Amino acid sequence: MSALRDAALVLLSAGVPTMDVQVLSHRGSVPREAGTHMLVTRDAVLGTIGGGHLELTAIAQARQWLEAGDTNSHDAEFALGPSLGQCCGGALTLRTQRLGDAVLAAWRDNAPRFFLQLYGAGHVGRAIVALLAGIDCRVQWIDERDSEFPPQPLPPHIERLCVEPVEAEVAQAPPGAHYLVLTHSHDLDLRITEAILRRGDFAYLGLIGSRTKRSRFMHRFEERGVPAAALARLTCPIGVPGIAGKEPEVIAVAVVAQLLQG
Repeated sequence: MSALRDAALVLLSAGVPTMDVQVLSHRGSVPREAGTHMLVTRDAVLGTIGGGHLELTAIAQARQWLEAGDTNSHDAEFALGPSLGQCCGGALTLRTQRLGDAVLAAWRDNAPRFFLQLYGAGHVGRAIVALLAGIDCRVQWIDERDSEFPPQPLPPHIERLCVEPVEAEVAQAPPGAHYLVLTHSHDLDLRITEAILRRGDFAYLGLIGSRTKRSRFMHRFEERGVPAAALARLTCPIGVPGIAGKEPEVIAVAVVAQLLQG
């Protein structure tokens, strides 16, 4: 939602005529729940209310009202099976209206899926950020090398931090944060991971590397007296099992899927 809200703000500031299509309410099995939004301009669609015949119908109606200069709010109920031939079988009500400041202010402010501190701006880090650009989350992307960050702007929910020492940022994360450690240096990985383990209140801690790297790091942490309960929650290697391949983009898919599992 945050990415779509940002897009809505851009459209408003640019004066682009836009219709907001909102799932106002739903019953039974539907492709998207109440509170979902889709933005429709004369030549673009941002977001989705679930695709299929329902979405095509909603887009066509929104553009008709847009071309007519209609500023009214339109509510329409759809039974997905009988009226649209979709297999979901539920029903929902769509509200379509001209996007404006008051309409945008009324959008439900959903909490981000997770807060992530991502350490490392190398190939895998960049591939992960590319996937997270379209997901409702909050990310602090941290590296001590400013030259490693891509030159293009990042979405507002992804914050780039070039700091040193990077491990000091661990203390700034909120309780229950997610962490990914995948820097260019094993020594730096060790320092960051130890700081997170000693903090202990993480929801997820992923360390890039092989099982051999995990074994070596675990031995070092045990020697330093890191609590066993925290060590047991360290994820290394990272990514959901069963996805083969070491290309950065493949690793990114497996890791983001793991983050979304909670």
